Amino acid sequence: MPIDLKDVQGVYKDAGENIIFATLMLKRADQAAEKAMIQDLADRLPAFINSMNIRYPDSGLAVAFGFSRQAWDYLFPDAKRPAELEEFQPVVGPKYTAPATAADLFFHIRAKNSAVPVELMSEIMDRIGDNATTIDETHGFRNFEGRAIIGFVDGTENPSALDTPDYAVIGDEDSEFINGSYAFAQKYLHDMKAWNALKTEHQEQAIGRKKFNDVELEDDQKAPNAHNVVSQDNDGGVEHKIVRMNVPFANPAENVFGTYFIGYARHWTVTKRMLDGMFSNSDRLLDFSTPITGEVFFIPSLSLLGKIADDEL
Repeated sequence: MPIDLKDVQGVYKDAGENIIFATLMLKRADQAAEKAMIQDLADRLPAFINSMNIRYPDSGLAVAFGFSRQAWDYLFPDAKRPAELEEFQPVVGPKYTAPATAADLFFHIRAKNSAVPVELMSEIMDRIGDNATTIDETHGFRNFEGRAIIGFVDGTENPSALDTPDYAVIGDEDSEFINGSYAFAQKYLHDMKAWNALKTEHQEQAIGRKKFNDVELEDDQKAPNAHNVVSQDNDGGVEHKIVRMNVPFANPAENVFGTYFIGYARHWTVTKRMLDGMFSNSDRLLDFSTPITGEVFFIPSLSLLGKIADDEL
């Protein structure tokens, strides 16, 4: 059974220009009521998106909505589970740790017009009501030239546009969940004062690429723990990729600068090996970047959302 891109949520296109990430925790006070709320949301969300696209056809609206392992088991205890959906565990390295922070629901909403994500997220929260508590809401933006907040071009290691669905979308290896995706969400805060104090050549050694033109450095020019070295997954001698949609966010008056890392993958195990490489090898970028959240989510296909809405799991 081939992948059907019309059945896929917004997991393989660009991160957008104005972005909202939100993670929520179900109250777990009344399972039946909370499941009914999720069914209602799964039913209404496609209509909400369609309405926004009719009203603002040039907004480039894209949405991904998904569930953590704990949420899936709580909401659908009798249903089969996506093969690689697990509760994220901390990745402990010799210097740094990727923390695990529990969350049930995940939303990634982006559009060209900043008002569109705000209105859509408001409509979603109206349907959720008192059934969940917000764990985190982060508003991001597209930086100049698509650069990360640390000044380097982002997404260079992503697969080509034609190949992205093959890396981001579940195939017939898990046929009941085909056209879904695994999303890993991890929020970082950066010590920009320390980062900016580095000479450009030392920043380049840390990343493994030139800052101005994005050309990759020769291997002997990179730091041994350069970001683009230790974050690769070369399991079995083959480079495996995911679709990264890193998003800058900032509150400059509060001296808060960060990156919301979101990786969409056909196989969660690929992202997992990348994280292990970063933290076990003390990625040089981690000297300036501190992860404060981390959880993996399953993003259902649109047709599976329809089954959720109709109580057919």
